[in-house]
Amino acid sequence: MTTSPMTFARRWPRSMAVAITLASCGVLSSCNTKTLLEADDPDLVTQPNVNSIEGALALRSGALDRFRNMTGGAESTWLFGGLLADEWSTSSTFVQNDETDQRRISLDNGSITGFLRNISRVRTAANQANDALRQYQPTNTSAIGEMYLARGFAEFQLASDFCNGIPLSDGTTSPVTYGTPKTNAEVFAVALASLDSAIAITTGTDAFSVQIKTAARIARSRVLLGLNRISDAGAGVAGIATLFSYDHTFVTTTGDNVIWGQGASARRYTVGDSLEGNARNLLVKNAIPFYSSRDPRLPSAYTTQNAGKDTVKSQDGLTYSRTTTLYARSTSLPVTNGIDARLIEAEAALKAGDAAGMLAILNALRAAPPKIGEITPTGLAPLALPATADAQLDLLFREKAYWTFSRGQRLGDLRRLIRQYGRTPDNTFPVGTHYRGGTYGGDVNLPVVTDELNNPNFKGCVNRSA
Repeated sequence: MTTSPMTFARRWPRSMAVAITLASCGVLSSCNTKTLLEADDPDLVTQPNVNSIEGALALRSGALDRFRNMTGGAESTWLFGGLLADEWSTSSTFVQNDETDQRRISLDNGSITGFLRNISRVRTAANQANDALRQYQPTNTSAIGEMYLARGFAEFQLASDFCNGIPLSDGTTSPVTYGTPKTNAEVFAVALASLDSAIAITTGTDAFSVQIKTAARIARSRVLLGLNRISDAGAGVAGIATLFSYDHTFVTTTGDNVIWGQGASARRYTVGDSLEGNARNLLVKNAIPFYSSRDPRLPSAYTTQNAGKDTVKSQDGLTYSRTTTLYARSTSLPVTNGIDARLIEAEAALKAGDAAGMLAILNALRAAPPKIGEITPTGLAPLALPATADAQLDLLFREKAYWTFSRGQRLGDLRRLIRQYGRTPDNTFPVGTHYRGGTYGGDVNLPVVTDELNNPNFKGCVNRSA
């Protein structure tokens, strides 16, 4: 293979490359070392580079990359929320995963520190991009609207997953403007305003503009669910096609679908179940049997080797590995989609006392299942309507859990069952003996971690209630 001089030089540490260059200069006696050491790095985006149309578009690309990383482009609350709930069980060597699955999260959990930082960076990056786009591409309303969508979705995810007392700081100022702690309801309200802006500013009729506006409508209705404005949420998604999807995409050169990467590839997460332990002898009360139910929407199995004779262990070297083929390495991951719209309408129907209407929506999805991930489910028989209101609610949230598996919704839904429907943590979240030892704790959300104490306005979570 022929290697170009530039490619070869980039493989050396900078100090060694400089040393080689200086040695060459000694031989040639004609090099200006100051010029060499001050060479421009084309990979750096400096302030003068940002002040242009190209710079504005680069900021937009960076914000979208951060948006992707807070959902399915990197380990995120979409996975950790599923650990705290019942979508996943821990099978890694990381205590941060174990304590989250056990519902006993330390306030200095390093993984959650990173997730909180990543979500906050989406807000900052979206604001920076929006400022530049408004200055240099003010007619590109779909791009501006997408930045509001990214910001609003980040704010929505914070309110869904974290404790009461979330500071929303402004990282676009110098120095940073530190936010004061807000309740989940207050953060939902901030998210609602961002998504309202996304809808209002995206005025185009081209396909991309329609996609952004539709995605923002669905996200907005999910915020309304968080605010217990369920009727408004249902009205907000009326007419959205079931096959609509606003996705985050992946290619191997820029990053994998993290659900595949952390689950099927690294085996750090194993598909959750209501019977845990390798012997499957530990009953986990309230947990949906995601693995053992064999639901076509979540194909999953133990991984075996040696012609099926041996069960593969997970990353921890102990836990039998249960993986799903729902997502592959580069499968697109829906941020919002038409399935979400139908499920919101189903909840609105149930809340309005129309249980039959809810059932009709659920059965319509089952009769003509949209593709989710890598699969198009088959064999979904129609559901019967349970006799009691509690059982009807259970049915709705169980169906939703399968349709939205590991898409960042389950933790928020369990919290809403407590906050809005009168359930208790003990009849909502996993309880019982944990297969790592001890029993499940009482956490029902992720904490705003101790790193935030650098913010002089923050003294810790206001409370850890749902």
